[in-house]
Amino acid sequence: MTTVLVIIHVIICIVLILAVLLQSGKAADLAGAFGGVGSQTAFGPRGAQTLLSKITTICAILFMITSLGLWLLSGRSSSVVKNVPVTETPAATETKPVTEEEKAATTGTAAEKSEQKTEDQTKK
Repeated sequence: MTTVLVIIHVIICIVLILAVLLQSGKAADLAGAFGGVGSQTAFGPRGAQTLLSKITTICAILFMITSLGLWLLSGRSSSVVKNVPVTETPAATETKPVTEEEKAATTGTAAEKSEQKTEDQTKK
């Protein structure tokens, strides 16, 4: 069903694009080229609707209807995220207390690094 609706939607889009591009503008006559309205009426000439404007209106309505249909059909499909199994996060690991030897080892390495830095600076 979705495939048929997508094909109809694409055909309507192409017809709508062509109908809009083939229409001439409101001021396409000679008076419009110079900024004139081309008529003595208050809001400009209002002729009968042409075939292209009727096609444009119908295609625009059908475009909106097929868009809503595709939106409704897309809500019925399953989501990829819903199919992913939920994994539980591991509990926080317990940390063991630091012994005096480890403290001395870490402070000893830090002291050695600071001594090396001072030696490098004195050499420069």
